[in-house]
Amino acid sequence: MSVFLPLLDGQVDEAFLAVLQRIGPVITPVLGSYHVSGDVSRYILLDHNTSLNLDEIIQTLDQGAEKVIVPLAWAKEVVGVLPASRVLLLLDVNNVSAVSETVRDGVSGVLIKTPALDTDFIASISRFFKGQDIHVFPVDSGAPLSPAKVRELRQAGAIPVIPSSQLTLSEGTVGQINIADAFTAPLVSDRPDGLYPTVVTEDGRSLGLVYSSVASVRESILTGNGVYQSRKHGLWRKGETSGAIQDIRSIKVDCDLDSIEFDVVQHGVGFCHLNRASCFGHQKGLPLLERTLQSRLASAPEGSYTKRLFNDSALLRAKIMEEADELCRAETKEDVAFEAADLIYFALTKCAAAGVSIADIERSLDQKAKKITRRPGNAKPQWASAETSSSKANSSAPAPASAPKPNPDAPIRMRTHVLSDCTPAERAKLLKRPVLNSDAMITQVRPIVDAVRTGGDTALMKLVAQFDRCTVLKDTPILRAPFPELSDPELDPEVRKAIDVAYANVRAFHAAQADSTTLKVETMPGVVCSRFARPIARVGLYVPGGTAILPSTALMLGIPAQVAGCKEIVLATPPRADGSISPEVMYCAKLVGASAILRAGGAQAVAALAYGTETVPKVDKIFGPGNQWVTAAKMLVQNDTDALVSIDMPAGPSEVLVIADETCNPAFVASDLLSQAEHGVDSQVVLVSVNLPESTISQIEAEVDAQARALPRVDIMRESIPKSIIVKTTSVQEAFAFSNDYAPEHLILHLQDAPSTVSLVQNAGSVFVGPYSPESCGDYASGTNHTLPTNGYARQFSGVNTQSFQKHITSQEITVDGLKNVGPVVATLADCEGLGAHANAVRIRLRSMQ
Repeated sequence: MSVFLPLLDGQVDEAFLAVLQRIGPVITPVLGSYHVSGDVSRYILLDHNTSLNLDEIIQTLDQGAEKVIVPLAWAKEVVGVLPASRVLLLLDVNNVSAVSETVRDGVSGVLIKTPALDTDFIASISRFFKGQDIHVFPVDSGAPLSPAKVRELRQAGAIPVIPSSQLTLSEGTVGQINIADAFTAPLVSDRPDGLYPTVVTEDGRSLGLVYSSVASVRESILTGNGVYQSRKHGLWRKGETSGAIQDIRSIKVDCDLDSIEFDVVQHGVGFCHLNRASCFGHQKGLPLLERTLQSRLASAPEGSYTKRLFNDSALLRAKIMEEADELCRAETKEDVAFEAADLIYFALTKCAAAGVSIADIERSLDQKAKKITRRPGNAKPQWASAETSSSKANSSAPAPASAPKPNPDAPIRMRTHVLSDCTPAERAKLLKRPVLNSDAMITQVRPIVDAVRTGGDTALMKLVAQFDRCTVLKDTPILRAPFPELSDPELDPEVRKAIDVAYANVRAFHAAQADSTTLKVETMPGVVCSRFARPIARVGLYVPGGTAILPSTALMLGIPAQVAGCKEIVLATPPRADGSISPEVMYCAKLVGASAILRAGGAQAVAALAYGTETVPKVDKIFGPGNQWVTAAKMLVQNDTDALVSIDMPAGPSEVLVIADETCNPAFVASDLLSQAEHGVDSQVVLVSVNLPESTISQIEAEVDAQARALPRVDIMRESIPKSIIVKTTSVQEAFAFSNDYAPEHLILHLQDAPSTVSLVQNAGSVFVGPYSPESCGDYASGTNHTLPTNGYARQFSGVNTQSFQKHITSQEITVDGLKNVGPVVATLADCEGLGAHANAVRIRLRSMQ
């Protein structure tokens, strides 16, 4: 709070203005020829002679003025238009009674021009304005206010306005009052020594509690240096011997005029005599981070990560963009706090490198807060463009706004973490995937699913036109077998041969998995229990078709369905613009014996399979990977008892974890990482290094960058790779412990004697053992299935296999002797549970045997 407000009524020099600024805002007449820098806190006085219109007043406030002081005649124009906190009302003693309650409530206080200083009159004004600031400007008085009069006004609750022509830095000047005398005049102390408790702060953070005297305050105001009153040694000029001097930014008094706050810029080792920033202990939070970064900027060792950030502007830019994206994706309170902390760290690193302090940021925030006019706040086009995320591929369903495209010249790099240095919270973060909240996605897909459920083919084809961008489906979305033969121009002969080989290998492996025998166990004499498998009658196979054509998925889902003996196999895949299906997928559909092809993608395809339509057969179980829309729709329909449909597993974006030791080939490792990173921008790849030297890690990073740039889907990898991580471990056991917690979809072992380490695997979708077992082989043709659990679900789920398409039925056959053996046990347990009918069903038979 200010003791008094200076009114600039003449030209003042910079030194004089600096002194005035230390004790609060200054009042500047808008028509005055007074240059006041943008850093000076100022009120703008508008009087009846001012010709500014409302737009110009708003512009003045936008440019940083704290408040405008307007005549009562202008009240109708500004009250309700400008924030009350930014307006003072200019009154004289004759028009005070003309102020309405509406006008009073639309301003933050008044400035009253009065020829006489009547404290009773001021008290009545204060009562009407309900505690708002009352500024009193004595006019028509040649003599300046005396310190005693300043004291009287302040104790009456008014803030005096003193023209700058009546203020001086000197002593005993006739017709003027010393600035320091005016400031200290109303101060009161309840201490025997007459000192004032003084809180010293820097940027709003407390440095310590000291004491001030009239003499020390006077010197601080006039010199701009921190000067206090030692109770033992007299005036204490802070830093005079230690060098830890202070520059005064502002001096304020509290509402009772009995304590003071000094806001300072502290130099040297800190405020405390223990060479700490604060007497209340060490800094924490943002001040500590700022101090650390400033120290690292000056003396960070070569090779340290912070030094690397300061020296590599492209890396720092990429990290800021990466962390901003992760913050946007965070959902829970804990995740938002965690990601915001990461973003603030990198943002402050950028600031430190540019010489920008937290105080500079706060001043900028304060300046922005002063603006009356506001931009619409819409995102710029490059930040608002929508992009559909994918796992194995995208559907055409709508997607959240994406992050801006990365700089193509920036290195394509992963983030590196040393596992032993991570806190439990940081380790838990490394295990998390960059995916959206499933509940939020289910909310978004529900209208799509409901539309198909209630609207059938008509709704489905509208959604195909909207999301799959195919407008030619007029009669039916279904193609029924037999499908037409494909000619060589439609299907490359080499592709056909490759599909045939893959089909044979996958079928051989999956045929061996079929459960075709009946399990029989005689649990006690005369009691035989059996278990036998039967195919699921009707299955729906979702084959993505967004960013890539995936005939391999048609094989991986269709072959086990075919081997299991499913009677109806409905394959769903997004159509091309002309309503046709890619010849590769069509050929696979023929090979696996699909009975129908649903020409639809996304949540609309899942809904049609789950509920059926006039032409689409309802299925009993839905299989297949997809983006977040497909996954959310699968989770939604499996929980709807009206659908009576199950799903294979919750599937999310593709992922791979590679464990590598010093025997690895860096080029092989990089290629394995990229093979999953290209699936979609939300894919995640993880390299777990086992005692890898920095030179080898650098080689892998260089290979990732070089190989990615040579690949056709480099734009996707520019986004997915920076979200992925390198985790440094010191032993094979530590590496597998992290991998098992992560539970990757694909696990690749680039290890010495890799086969011997497979026994350490507890959680993984599929394992690729040794340097010549790339994940790509499992995706296409080695024989294993590539539809695997993601998002850590490998802890609970298996990948798709032949038994996924079978259900198991149990039976029991009990003879007369068998019932004599087991019957009494059953009756006793039924009685225990109070189920008499159960017990009766046994006893009635036992009695018939007597």
